[in-house]
Amino acid sequence: MYELAIIGGGPAGVAGALYAARKKLKTIFISESFGGQSYESEDIQNWVGTPHISGRDFGVALEKHLREYASDSVELRVGERASKIEKVDGGYEIFVGTQGYKAKTILFATGSSRRKLDIPGGKEFENKGIVYCASCDGPLFAGKNVAVIGGGNAGFETAAQLLAYCPSVTIFSHSDRFKADELTVEKILKNPNAKAMLNCEPVEIKGDKFVKSLVYKNNKTGETNEISVDGIFVEIGLIPNTSLVETLVDLNQFKQIKIDPRTQKTSASGIWAAGDNTDVLYHQNNIAAGDGVRALEDIYMYLRVSGN
Repeated sequence: MYELAIIGGGPAGVAGALYAARKKLKTIFISESFGGQSYESEDIQNWVGTPHISGRDFGVALEKHLREYASDSVELRVGERASKIEKVDGGYEIFVGTQGYKAKTILFATGSSRRKLDIPGGKEFENKGIVYCASCDGPLFAGKNVAVIGGGNAGFETAAQLLAYCPSVTIFSHSDRFKADELTVEKILKNPNAKAMLNCEPVEIKGDKFVKSLVYKNNKTGETNEISVDGIFVEIGLIPNTSLVETLVDLNQFKQIKIDPRTQKTSASGIWAAGDNTDVLYHQNNIAAGDGVRALEDIYMYLRVSGN
């Protein structure tokens, strides 16, 4: 039986695995790939210590760092997908197909998936003008006209960042009111470069090599219009990748894992969670990495100091 199983190859899982290696915990690390959501980003500019890095290079760097220190402590199962987790005597069993791996503890760091635009052009222009992270990709659109899809707090936070360097930011909400906090909405819309579109939703994205325009429909009148934009920031929510543990740990209404923010512990004994699949207020690469480290410090205390 392993002391620890880590599931997920994003910043949270890799940071946790690095600390597991440093602490010489017998660990099984399971992930299909490295990099998490950021693998698709063209240029990450907010990873501390690295001014610019592509999503692909980010994933490569995470894998290289982990392999450098994994040694005989962390056994890597890369390219594999965990399919089931069961409670067993002394811990848990994680299945990859029919192969089972038993571990006393689990760090669940599977992240989340962005809700995508399921409209014509939505797939074709991914990373060719359609992006999902203003912190990562926003500066690439300096001096360009952009649209934000989503009228919640995430959409308005994205708009706030983009207004620092974009001449126009148009925010679309499919309903007749914005879901973001009223004070936030008021503050953003005071900016003369911000424009709000209520009862409007995108129906098609056009372009050649990159996005050129957005076609949208007024849900009240049924009328369609088209605006020229160079970038489209999609903020219509995240889907936490938590189905593997939904019967084991407590989730909130958004299917995020409830954790103790001091330790990353879940409601289940022996299971910690870190990164974008948790109910912490903010989700970013640097935060996820810190979550993973915090979890490992507590897991180490649980295994080696408390004597579990």
